[in-house]
Amino acid sequence: MTLPTTHVSFPAGAVTGESTVLAVHPLDGGRYAVVTGATPFHPLDHTWPDQPADLGTLTVDGVGLAVVDCLTGAVGPDGGADGGPVLVGADIPVRRGDEEWSWLVLHVLAADPGDIVGRTAALAVDAGRRGALSASHSGCHLLALALNEALAPRWRKDPGRTDAFGHPDFDSLAMASSVMDTEASTDTYRLGKSLRKKGFTAEATEEFPALADALPELTEAVNRRLAGWVAADAPVRIDVPGPELTARREWNCELPEGAARIFCGGTHLHHLGELAELRTELRLSEDGSELVAVTRPKRA
Repeated sequence: MTLPTTHVSFPAGAVTGESTVLAVHPLDGGRYAVVTGATPFHPLDHTWPDQPADLGTLTVDGVGLAVVDCLTGAVGPDGGADGGPVLVGADIPVRRGDEEWSWLVLHVLAADPGDIVGRTAALAVDAGRRGALSASHSGCHLLALALNEALAPRWRKDPGRTDAFGHPDFDSLAMASSVMDTEASTDTYRLGKSLRKKGFTAEATEEFPALADALPELTEAVNRRLAGWVAADAPVRIDVPGPELTARREWNCELPEGAARIFCGGTHLHHLGELAELRTELRLSEDGSELVAVTRPKRA
């Protein structure tokens, strides 16, 4: 039997669910991965690990088992519950979503759960932690749009990629890393030769000061835009074509300026009124090669 791709309910915001246990696989370090047919758990994405995994509990026959991590796994066309290994994270040799492979959410336990295959599991995500991560992730996307707008005058030419509002997409063109936790999102942008060739200007010109000198004004402009969006209480949803883990999901936020769309596999708020405040701090490295944005949501 080949394991089917896991169906997930976290895009709609689910934090609980029930499903049959399909397999249990040993992992390194004495840990075990439990595979269910469906789950509300959001696993760490092995290709772009920006949002940490959900934690919580998996309860079988009244016994609660702590889910200490949640990972993405995959099995090839000849693998599965009986026919081959489940590969995890960086060990997966094919591109995410390869249709010949099954893609799995692995609920990681600290010890062997025993013979639970075929039993019904009640799955419960730590809702408070999920909510904090969702706030950071939504804040990360809003920061990207606000920063793109604030930096738009610094492009000498069209870089060939724009965001939902027609601004040059600095966020995606310069992105080096994006990491979020329960307190903030941290986005690091590389301001190197490649970005300058695309048309971005960090140096002083007749129109504006050098990026280092303009940072306080830019930060103020970004935070002013973020405050306006939070005050508008814009609705947020995840558009998804199907329930599979690998379905290509899209974040959609109905901002006053129009609908903002960003492809994203994470979890998010349902509306921006769930925030009391959203503010970012922009920092430029001493050599001017990196811009870092730390964006902190304050929940209502």
